[in-house]
Amino acid sequence: MPARGENFKLGGSIVDKKVILVTGASSGIGKETSKKLIKQEHIVYCVARRVELMDDLTRLGANIMKVDVSKELDCKNCIDKIINEQGKIDVLINNAGFGCYGPIEGVNLEDAKYEFEVNLFGLARMANLVLPYMRRRSQGRIINVSSIGGKVHSPMGGWYHASKFAVEGLSDCLRMETKEFGVDVVLIEPFYVKTAFFDIAMSYANKATNDESPYRPRVMANNTTLKKTSDGKGLFPGLPVSKVANIIVKATSKKRPKTRYMVGNLARIGRISKRLLSDRMYDWLMLKLMANF
Repeated sequence: MPARGENFKLGGSIVDKKVILVTGASSGIGKETSKKLIKQEHIVYCVARRVELMDDLTRLGANIMKVDVSKELDCKNCIDKIINEQGKIDVLINNAGFGCYGPIEGVNLEDAKYEFEVNLFGLARMANLVLPYMRRRSQGRIINVSSIGGKVHSPMGGWYHASKFAVEGLSDCLRMETKEFGVDVVLIEPFYVKTAFFDIAMSYANKATNDESPYRPRVMANNTTLKKTSDGKGLFPGLPVSKVANIIVKATSKKRPKTRYMVGNLARIGRISKRLLSDRMYDWLMLKLMANF
């Protein structure tokens, strides 16, 4: 194993060994990305609230930490520990997030605030903490896992879409602000991915409605569509996490990365549809598709 900060060979080519921090690494995209980065022999710190789900990453050689990105002290202690041990953080992968689904009228505002606390403010909190160290070295990369849901919208996902639209705007501004310091900011925009995301989203939607709710039929239809997506079926078969992880790994190593990576053909179709159709036509189409018509 190369010493800290050294380069190493992978498949006959020289690879720069990086110190990489991945949030939301206990499952799904975060875990798969971590595995691929560890395989490339980078120094990978994997953080999440549920460290009991990361024993496999520990065995692979990851550095595991319990971190709730909604808590300032957790985040600060995490960054301090990595800097004390490694002296730098080359790449921050902001992957922690979840979907709070349900009708905007029905979702408890405390749940909606927590959606933003994790998806937006947690992301910003981690970025703000690593930036001084990246600026000091005049290099670094912040990769924010957003969603095509930050560019397009669907029924019953108002608070989730709002948080991802905010991530898109924040990331675009951050990219301009940090350019002069040698720090890249990259957005990852997948379409639906086969993860536990859908189970969590559906649980929030069910919590936000009851049998008397006028939105209940729409929520049930939405849930059916999301379940099919999670199972890799229906009109929107979910992407395998490996496909998204491959793009994130690529974004960590490219000398000049793209500002954003849309992942999956359906993400491109969704973006094009939003551009070409009128708002009312797009709304009609999405309501039909999400209702399994």
